[in-house]
Amino acid sequence: MPGAAALQETEGGVRDACLRAALEIIISDGADRLSIREVSRRLDLSHQAPYKHFVSRDQLIAEVIGGCFDEFGHSLQAAAEAADEPVTALLGMGQAYLRYAADNPAKYRIMFSDPLPPAARDLRMAGQVKAAYDVLRDSLLRLYQSQRVLTAAAEADRNALHIWATLHGLATILQHDTTRVLELAPSLLEDAPHYTFVCLRPLLFPPS
Repeated sequence: MPGAAALQETEGGVRDACLRAALEIIISDGADRLSIREVSRRLDLSHQAPYKHFVSRDQLIAEVIGGCFDEFGHSLQAAAEAADEPVTALLGMGQAYLRYAADNPAKYRIMFSDPLPPAARDLRMAGQVKAAYDVLRDSLLRLYQSQRVLTAAAEADRNALHIWATLHGLATILQHDTTRVLELAPSLLEDAPHYTFVCLRPLLFPPS
């Protein structure tokens, strides 16, 4: 592995290299095995070099997870912006959610399986998590306001959480061995996302 001098010459330098190495360690060994010493060893750096960019192991983990949520949130936002009306935007975001989970299973597990570092230690990470959620919540709010739903804000909060939980459950179970043990028909699994969106559709049109 290149040392600090060589890393400084690459795009992003030591900081980005530490984030990539930390992500690799979390994916391969779990967050419990991550240490700044191990990151330094893998990058052939001095033990103190990462501390110029991360004050603690918790901050390093927070930035890795926050980066995953940034990537996730941007994929949802791109799907919303590609649509020409609110309902289509929300359905596109649902498809983007499942696609991100399927294409990035290790990152998705990091985001939702391990405990997050305490938000008080890294307010930026907390903001990154909230920003991803707000893409869905704010899209619902705009839709409800256009429908003149009197309790728009309350409905958006309640239904955004329910939609998120439903998509999370589907994304998780589609990646798990459970579906193979159950010997479900391949056509049922292929149709699961579409059927889920059909079931969720009434949440897009709450009573006014």
